[in-house]
Amino acid sequence: MDFLTLVFAFLIFYPLFMLWRRIDRRRDQECYILDYECYKPTDDRKLDTEFSGQVIARSKNLGLNEYKFLLKAIVSSGIGEQTYAPRIIIAGQEENPTLQDSISEMEDFFHDSIGKLLARSGISPKEIDVLVVNVSMLSAVPSLAARIINHYKLREDVKVFNLTGMGCSASLISVNIVQNIFKSYKNVYALVVTSESLSANWYRGNDRSMILANCLFRSGGCAILLTNKRALKHRAMFKLKCLVRTHHGARDESYDCCVQREDEKGRPGFHLGKSLPKAATRALVDNLRVITPKILPVRELLRFLVVSFIRKYRSHRSTKGGCSPKPVINFKTGVEHFCIHTGGKAVIDGIGVNLDLTEYDLEPARMTLHRFGNTSASSLWYVLGYMEAKKRLKKGDRVLMLSFGAGFKCNSCLWEVVRDLGPDAGNVWKHCIDSYPPTSLTNPFMEKYGWINNEDPSTFVIPS
Repeated sequence: MDFLTLVFAFLIFYPLFMLWRRIDRRRDQECYILDYECYKPTDDRKLDTEFSGQVIARSKNLGLNEYKFLLKAIVSSGIGEQTYAPRIIIAGQEENPTLQDSISEMEDFFHDSIGKLLARSGISPKEIDVLVVNVSMLSAVPSLAARIINHYKLREDVKVFNLTGMGCSASLISVNIVQNIFKSYKNVYALVVTSESLSANWYRGNDRSMILANCLFRSGGCAILLTNKRALKHRAMFKLKCLVRTHHGARDESYDCCVQREDEKGRPGFHLGKSLPKAATRALVDNLRVITPKILPVRELLRFLVVSFIRKYRSHRSTKGGCSPKPVINFKTGVEHFCIHTGGKAVIDGIGVNLDLTEYDLEPARMTLHRFGNTSASSLWYVLGYMEAKKRLKKGDRVLMLSFGAGFKCNSCLWEVVRDLGPDAGNVWKHCIDSYPPTSLTNPFMEKYGWINNEDPSTFVIPS
C-alpha cells in the first residue's frame, strides 16, 4: 500500500515539479533594461543655421540647383539648430577624412556614455558578460568592441559581437542578440553600444540622392545595460515583452533603396532612393502583421476581423460600387507610448498615418528629430529619453519601438515599464526639456538663405 501511495504521489507531483521548473527557468530568461545613457556631444559641435550655411558654402562641388535643393530639404526636414556634427566637420576638414577621425569620433562617445552608465548603475566593467556593439559605417581593426574591452578592461571570457552594415535598425538587432543569449545563460549582464560614424561618411559630391543624408544624419549614440538577473528586476526600468524582425533584402527594390556607395566620380556617400517610402511602408506592414497579435488584446483583434468581414460582405453586396471606410486597428488598446525612429519628418508622418496616431503620440519623435537629428540606430533611445523627461512613463505602461534600416529592414519590440521612474529621469533631455515642445519647429534657413531661390544662375556666386 505504501508503495502504491509513493507511485501515485510521484505521478501527481513529478509533472507539477517539471511544470514549476519550466516556469522558473523562463523567469531567468527575461530581458530587463537596468539603465541607459544617451550621448550629448559638447556644445562646440553644434550645427546652427549660420554654421550649416558655411559648411554648405565651402563645398566646391555644389551649384545653384544643388543649393536650392538643399535649402528646400533642410527647411522641410524638421531638424533644428542644436544638432551635433563630428569634429572633422566643425574643423572644415571633411574633404580629407582619416581613419583616426572616425575612431576618435567613436571613442569620444564610448568614453563618455559607457563611463557614465557604469558609474550610475554601480556595475563594474569586470561584471559585464556580454558586449554588443553596432556601428554600421565603420569597420576598424581591432574592432570597436575590442577597443571598448581594452579601455574598460573587460574580462577575457566576455562574449563579444561587433555589428556593421545593419543601418538605423541595428540597436533592436543588438537587443535581439542579448535576448537570445539570456535564454541560455543565467544571471548575465549585457552592454549594448549603438552609434554611427559620420566623420568619413560625410558626402562631398553633388548627387542629390546622396547629399540628402548630410541634411538628416547627426552625431549621437547610446549605451544600454541589460540583465536577466531575477534579483534585479525591482531595479529595472523596462522589461522586454516581444521583438520582431522583418528583412526584405530578397526584394531588389527594397535592397537598393538605401545603399552606401560611390558616385560617378568615386566620392563615397549614402544613397537614399526614391523607392525608400514604398519599401519602408511594405516592411512596416509585414512587421506589424507579425507583432500585432503578440501585443494587442484578443477583443481588438476580434473587432478588427468582424469589421473587416462586414466591410468585405457589404462591398460584394453593393451594386453602386461604394465601399465603407477601411477598418483600422487601434494600437492604443495594447500600447500606451510609441517610440518611433527619427528617420525624417516623412517617416514620422507616415507611421503616424499608418498607425492612426495623434500629435501627442508623435511628439517624442518629432522633438528628438528637431533637437538631435537622425542619430541612426541610437535615435530610438533619445525618443525614449524624451518620454522619460516628460514623465509620461508609468509603471505597467507599454512602449512600442519601431525602426527601419538599410537592407531593407523593419524591426519592432514592446517594452513594459517595470517601475515608476525617479525625479532624475530624462537622461540627455533633463537639462533642456522645459523648452520642449517649442512654439514652432520652423528653422530659420528660409529666412536667412531664401534669397537663393531668386538668384540668376549666370551671376550666381557662392557666398563667402
